[in-house]
Amino acid sequence: MFRHQLQSGIAHVGLALREPEEFAVRWNRHEVEYRWGVWVSLMATAILGTMTYGMTMGLGGHVRDVAMKGVTCTLGAGLAWGIPLPALYILNSLSGSRLRASSTLLAALVTTSWGGLAMVASIPINWFFTVAIPSPNFILLVNLVVFSGVGVSMIDVFQRVMRKLEPQRGTAPVWWLGLVGVIGAELFYLFGLFHFGH
Repeated sequence: MFRHQLQSGIAHVGLALREPEEFAVRWNRHEVEYRWGVWVSLMATAILGTMTYGMTMGLGGHVRDVAMKGVTCTLGAGLAWGIPLPALYILNSLSGSRLRASSTLLAALVTTSWGGLAMVASIPINWFFTVAIPSPNFILLVNLVVFSGVGVSMIDVFQRVMRKLEPQRGTAPVWWLGLVGVIGAELFYLFGLFHFGH
């Protein structure tokens, strides 16, 4: 039973990453019911992406640095995505949205899962430049470019999903991802994630 749920969850994550709008719309229209394995798999994709990318941020140090950067990147990203989530639902509802809380959560989870996958795709970039040009300032610049690119991609995915869920509204609450970015930057700075000194 558990194995079947997990396999189903992983298969659904593939669909969510290929067609995020359709994945969320089917749930919102009650055409499909995603069981707990799907929700956990979406969350695990985001965790895996931030953890593995974070580990490459510690390559200039010791093994402990690699592990700590992976943990702090995941913790910082998780807090940054989770803290403004209630505000997304509340302010979206106050502005006229009729989405259920579960549909709003699913749109956010699909977006963060997609962001996690984008982080995995960015690992070779960070790895290459960390090894080729081991200057702390240059490594910081590379990471800021990667995080900015992933952030822009996530804004695009979230906007497309929300517009598909509520096409009559016309605008999507992308301010949420701006808030995620600000909180994330503060947490990453607080956790020392962008410190690349030897």
